Amino acid sequence: MKFRWFIVFMLFLACVISYLDRAALSVAAPLIAKDFNLDPAHLGIVFSAFFVGYSLFCFIGGYAADRFGARRVLIVAIAFWSIFCSLTAVASGLISLLIIRVVFGAGEGPLATCTNKIVSGWFDRREQTTAVGFANSGLQLGAALAGPVIGLMAVKWGWRVPFVVIGIVGMLWVLMWSIFSSDRPEGNRWIRGTMKLPVSDDAASGKVAEVLPRKPLSAYLKSPIILATSLAYFGYAYILYFFLSWFPSYLMMERHLSLASMSIVNVIPWVLGFMGIALGGFTSDLIFRWTGNALKSRKIVIVVGLLVAAACVALAGIANSVGMAVALMSITVFFMNLTLSVYWAIILDTVEPARMGGVGGFMHLLANTAGILAPILTGFLVQWTKVFTSAFFFAGGISLAGALAVAFFVRLPRKSSASVDNLNVETAHALTD
Repeated sequence: MKFRWFIVFMLFLACVISYLDRAALSVAAPLIAKDFNLDPAHLGIVFSAFFVGYSLFCFIGGYAADRFGARRVLIVAIAFWSIFCSLTAVASGLISLLIIRVVFGAGEGPLATCTNKIVSGWFDRREQTTAVGFANSGLQLGAALAGPVIGLMAVKWGWRVPFVVIGIVGMLWVLMWSIFSSDRPEGNRWIRGTMKLPVSDDAASGKVAEVLPRKPLSAYLKSPIILATSLAYFGYAYILYFFLSWFPSYLMMERHLSLASMSIVNVIPWVLGFMGIALGGFTSDLIFRWTGNALKSRKIVIVVGLLVAAACVALAGIANSVGMAVALMSITVFFMNLTLSVYWAIILDTVEPARMGGVGGFMHLLANTAGILAPILTGFLVQWTKVFTSAFFFAGGISLAGALAVAFFVRLPRKSSASVDNLNVETAHALTD
């Protein structure tokens, strides 16, 4: 296996750990709520606390990656989040749990942007979306493992033990990453002099200066493409965090499954989500080859994926059986995850490498404010209506808005041609229109 794919595999493992420990609270939530006497509204605030720190450090971490290197930022971030994941075990009530979750979320914030930036340093443009898709597929695998792993450990040893175990696993990853990783091939002592540097299609044709002229970060942050993509990512994230935070509790509170049964059933949608992320980049690239238009291929995957997800999550709210609800949520998770790599592909297509961290972090910050809103709004909606139906419908509406934003606002100027050879020139111009 080429060493660059080992780097991607390490990022894949980081994503597995990230969602394993992030989903741990959702799986253990019924036990924690019982111990700390938390009602649905309080539990929603606990779920949202993570995203207060997480959203802010999506941008801070991305900016730091541009300045100090993504490798260094990941070492600090994952060590930090592993420590605070373990400290969840010593929480004694609502306040201490909220503080730990905010700081823990800050540690996880830089992961996605750093992953994107490292991939841009190790791969040329023809393989970047595939590499990002493979790395990000670890997110859903981690969430799929969380149900049985955390659930069974919590039943056997109590809900505090899993958090300590996951924290130790995270620190082992940091040790391996410190030894073997680098931001780019030329800085890696294990392969120095034995691997050619990635050369983009545009660099090979001598177009780098024309394609991606140095622009201030603010020029990217104001562009319609980045803002519309961020809104679509928000639609994806709203369903994700609604599902991640509340679906286990929904299965137990409204469908009356036991913790052990819920832990197994909850795996099914995440497995479909794992497949969706892995296929999303491939699907977009396949459409790209059919149409010769990269931006159109990104739009098709995002719009179709979010529209199907919106319909299915709404229908899941009125499903008349556990099996139907799980099936509809599985379809939802699959289609929404087809879109995940494509948001980052748009960054790779349209942003110069020196700005990828800041722009990706900004997009990730906007998207992940959904992590603050979705758990809280769901908690209050459930407490107000006494059922989950309205929360499912609301999540579908948010996803629909994201699909429409991409359909109408992610486009190039009419005079532009969308051929493979001039794609990056067009998108660079579109960002300043």
